[in-house]
Amino acid sequence: MLQWQFPFSEDAMEFERGFIKNVKRMVVKVGTAVVTRGDGRLAVGRLGALCEQLKELNTQGYEIVLVTSGAVGLGRQRLRYRKLVNSSLADLQYAQFELDGKACAAVGQSSLMALYDTLFSQLDVTSSQHLVTDNDFRNVSFRKQLLETVQSLLALKVIPIFNENDAVSTRRAPYEDSSGIFWDNDSLAGLLAMDLQADLLVLLSDVEGLYSGPPSDPNSKLIHTYIKEKHQGEITFGDKSRLGRGGMTAKVNAAVCAAYAGIPVVITSGFATDNIIKVLQGKRIGTLFHKDAHLWTSVKEVGAREMAVAARECSRRLQAMHSEDRRKILLDIADALEANESLIKVENEADVAATQDAGYEKSLVARLALKPGKIAGLAKSIRVLADMEEPIGLVLKRTELSDGLILEKTSCPLGVLLIVFESRPDALVQIASLAIRSGNGLLLKGGKEANRSNAILHKVITSAIPKNVGDKLIGLVTSREDIPDLLKLDDVIDLVIPRGSNKLVSQIKDSTKIPVLGHADGICHVYVDKSAKVDMAKQIVLDAKIDYPAACNAMETLLVHKDLSSSSLLNELVMELQQEGVTLYGGPRASSLLNLPEARSFHHEYNSMACTIEIVDDVQAAIDHIHKHGSSHTDCIVTENHEVAEIFLHGVDSAAVFHNASTRFCDGARFGLGAEVGISTSRIHARGPVGVEGLLTTRWYTSFPLIFPPNIFIISGLMNMSVVSYLHALVFCVFYHFTLFLKTVGF
Repeated sequence: MLQWQFPFSEDAMEFERGFIKNVKRMVVKVGTAVVTRGDGRLAVGRLGALCEQLKELNTQGYEIVLVTSGAVGLGRQRLRYRKLVNSSLADLQYAQFELDGKACAAVGQSSLMALYDTLFSQLDVTSSQHLVTDNDFRNVSFRKQLLETVQSLLALKVIPIFNENDAVSTRRAPYEDSSGIFWDNDSLAGLLAMDLQADLLVLLSDVEGLYSGPPSDPNSKLIHTYIKEKHQGEITFGDKSRLGRGGMTAKVNAAVCAAYAGIPVVITSGFATDNIIKVLQGKRIGTLFHKDAHLWTSVKEVGAREMAVAARECSRRLQAMHSEDRRKILLDIADALEANESLIKVENEADVAATQDAGYEKSLVARLALKPGKIAGLAKSIRVLADMEEPIGLVLKRTELSDGLILEKTSCPLGVLLIVFESRPDALVQIASLAIRSGNGLLLKGGKEANRSNAILHKVITSAIPKNVGDKLIGLVTSREDIPDLLKLDDVIDLVIPRGSNKLVSQIKDSTKIPVLGHADGICHVYVDKSAKVDMAKQIVLDAKIDYPAACNAMETLLVHKDLSSSSLLNELVMELQQEGVTLYGGPRASSLLNLPEARSFHHEYNSMACTIEIVDDVQAAIDHIHKHGSSHTDCIVTENHEVAEIFLHGVDSAAVFHNASTRFCDGARFGLGAEVGISTSRIHARGPVGVEGLLTTRWYTSFPLIFPPNIFIISGLMNMSVVSYLHALVFCVFYHFTLFLKTVGF
């Protein structure tokens, strides 16, 4: 689901399926395709899993009514077998024969109910059988008595099992609605849900839910929320069920009828062993039908393309603004963050508590938490960014192509950015402010663990964007299921920046034609050379590791010159790190020398209070180690030997390489960029901390000085032209600006 603005106290899934927490009574309908296998025999395994789910829910206090199909299909299979057994050889030559559907139902019903009774008995659950027809429900007394009986059974924690009694149905044709009350088990389930005032109806099918096209078509998409006004005319239904009388058409008709009567409905797969439980956990599976679904879309549901196009349109309006007006937007955002700090803190603490309860790793929780002073720090960074030189429209190069024809190369925004990040809600603030400063539209997808924090930060930031630009400048994507659609929009989205795990970055790179900027790992090294000063080495190593262990620029591997293995410096480094609570692992040489557990891999990002130590022969060995096991992020050398330092600085091929400085200095704010969208280890477009400049591209303009009369320039008239030298162009630029000045003041 995509959103621009949304109540920050709940994520999209909770909003749509928030009613789930109030469900007590539910009707579950299982279709023929779920009950039986492809050959018509009972799918005992699926039925067993279904009964186990219902047993669990029954134990938890849910009131459950089961409506089952499958009797006709099961009876047909058994009667076909009996017919073959009793046929003569002559009859077998003409083995094609029609079976009476009512006879099939009569035979199949007893077998189906016997199996349910056996399965539920094994689970210590009592069930009851109810065979009904549409005519029964036309009798008011019967209908009342039936409902009273079911109420009594539910109070005793019995699971009533309903099935249409096709054996005695008076329907003239198997698919014809003779009474207008119900016409198959799907509509029977809907009718029971309404009469019993159920809180939820679940229709189990052989597919995951309702699709925009045939489920087998790879271009078809699962519709998570059915909106009658939108989908009724768009969806074409295929054939009916393989064995039963319904199919998806019947399910949708029953679901729409029940939903508009106030009973929420979910159509999902009965092949999965736990889908009913997932539905009751509020998981976004299957297709939801709800009477208020049409209201939700006006607030938050927008197609991926529409969202990206809206961001581009807003970005063009932002670019057209005066520089001072864009600056004011950033200052207003900084003020809004500080004014809403307490509200932001409440939502962030809720996210932190939820991740701790869920057992997330400490490193993730650390990245998620907005520590005291963080909001003030973010607001300060935004103000620094606002006061920086205007980045849009800078003339980077000016060349005289011919007398009176000037070519200018200027800076301009990229267009629309898609940023996918994990855990850190403060990244949302930095990225949004950089996008505004650089004039770009922005789509953001944060980690689900930061849903509340991201939602409130997005709301605060977009509320500060003036209406003449539009709050759709920054869109918030709340479901990872929408990412594949966005990654296909290479004609609308201009750059993707993933900030997260190696797996996330790799998946995005493999899934899109859009240029991707970012780094997969932050495996940073500190190499302590033999000439390093003891105190300096200890301070740099400790700062690089323990200042913020979860950061991508924290030290993950400490390399030490072999000559220090017999000195006190190595032991002091080990002791200092261990005293600070750092868990140490060793490479082959260090583990045997220092009696440390051996590291599983040198290419490992701990993101926590842990690191690897290894002994190397010299600076060249350190460089080779970094190139083999590093991630081209940030690496540093601690040495007093400037010649060795130069070898290291020019030999290590990383985005940032430092001499006698902690790896933690690799940061956009510390580099004077104001903020950063991330640290790029790519070698194209931008590298290292990516600030405003990394979000800009260039374009070319032609112009002519005001003192020259208007002229026409065509290629055929420029056959003998030559581009002037840079010095000549620079002199001309001064003259050009002087003439503009004279024109401005009236000369």
